[in-house]
Amino acid sequence: MPTSARTYGQFCGLARALEIVGERWSLLVVRDLMLGPKRFTDLQRTLPRIPVSILTSRLNELEESGVVRRRVLSQLDGGIVYELTEYGTELDHIVLDLGLWGSRSLTYPKPDEVFTLDTAIISLYTTFQEEAASGVHVNYELHHPGDMVVHAMVDDGALKASAGALPAADLVIEPQGPALLDLLNGSLSAPDAIASGKVRVEGDPAHLDLFTRLFRVPPAPDRPTGLVAH
Repeated sequence: MPTSARTYGQFCGLARALEIVGERWSLLVVRDLMLGPKRFTDLQRTLPRIPVSILTSRLNELEESGVVRRRVLSQLDGGIVYELTEYGTELDHIVLDLGLWGSRSLTYPKPDEVFTLDTAIISLYTTFQEEAASGVHVNYELHHPGDMVVHAMVDDGALKASAGALPAADLVIEPQGPALLDLLNGSLSAPDAIASGKVRVEGDPAHLDLFTRLFRVPPAPDRPTGLVAH
C-alpha cells in the first residue's frame, strides 16, 4: 500500500482495495492501461483533465502497490511506458463490471464531458454480453462524432475491440447524436433507429438488431421514492 495513501484503519480486503485504487483518477488510469502500455503523454491524452502532478502521484502509488510497472521500450528512443502488472490485470473484470454498473445511471453526455477513443473501446468490452455471443461470428465498424472510429470482432463468445476501421466489417454503424446509448439501453429498437434515420448503416440491417443483443446496458431498478416501510 502506498505510504502516502489515506487509510481506513480497517483490516478488510475491500478497505485495502480502496486504499490502493480508490483515490481520485486511479481506476481511470487502470482503465486506460487495460488496453495496453502507455507513455505518460499517452495518459495525458486519454485523461485530458488530470493535472500533471496528480497523474504522477497516481502512477507512483500504483507502481508502489504492484498494480503498475514501468518498462523501457526496446526502440531506439528508449522511452518509458507504464503497463499493468499481473496483479493489476486482475482488475480487468472488476473495472468492466463497475463500468457497466455505472452505465446504468448514465443519461446523455453533457457539453463539457469528454468521450475519448479509449473510452469508446472500453465501452464495447463493458457492455458486451458474452452469453448472447455464443456461436456468433460477426464484425462491426462503429463511427462516433469527431471522426472517431472503432471496431468490434465477435467470435463465438469472445470479443476483440480496437481503434480504426475494419474493411471486413459485416455492418458499419453511424449513430446520430445519442442514438447509440438509446440502442444500448433498449429505449430505441434497431428497426426504429434505421427507419428514423437516427442510425445509418452499411450492410445487412439485421446485424444491427444482433448488435443490440450483443452489446447492452441493462436497465437500472426503479428508484424508491419517499420513506420505505416494511
